Amino acid sequence: MAFHEIRFPANLSFGSVGGPERRTEIVTLTNGFEERNTPWAHSRRHYDAGVGLRSLDDVERLIAFFEARGGELHGFRWKDWADYKSCPASRATAYDDQYIGIGDGVTKAFQLSKTYSSGGVDYVRPIAKPVEGSVLVGLQGDARAELVDFEVDATTGTVTFYDAPPEGARVTAGFEFDVPVRFDTDRIQVSVQSFQAGDLPQVPVVEVRI
Repeated sequence: MAFHEIRFPANLSFGSVGGPERRTEIVTLTNGFEERNTPWAHSRRHYDAGVGLRSLDDVERLIAFFEARGGELHGFRWKDWADYKSCPASRATAYDDQYIGIGDGVTKAFQLSKTYSSGGVDYVRPIAKPVEGSVLVGLQGDARAELVDFEVDATTGTVTFYDAPPEGARVTAGFEFDVPVRFDTDRIQVSVQSFQAGDLPQVPVVEVRI
């Protein structure tokens, strides 16, 4: 089992259907009230890669990608077109999009993350697979230069400063990112006749924890 640092063809994922899943355990008490709990700190995303297929050439590319990943065996990158940037889809990324930490004069490494806010509640999602070359970093409101002030590990989402940010300094970042996933099936069934008639194969993809 391994993770392949390769992205599923973005033009095929463009038309996919999917999104986050939460797991909630609900117990209804005898008085009619409920107790709700969740064993998951983070959501898990699911997608259907088959929806984006438009031609038999696309099917061939899908099968080649599936075989090279060994079916469910190896993970890979997935571009979620509905959520792939540190900012709203209509904006360009900027170094101050997301707050990712505060300096203490000692810590050099900071994990990329994206915060989702609604109704006064924040959810912080760790970002482990940033797109290489897309990460912008700021310190105390000023942009910093990659390979001059910091470096990025695109396989883990870790930003490492060459010099530790001073105590109290806000660290921010902007970036594009992929979702780490694997195929959620070891079988792909395709009928050329059915495909030409508009019947698309189901190719489930599920997010993996890394």
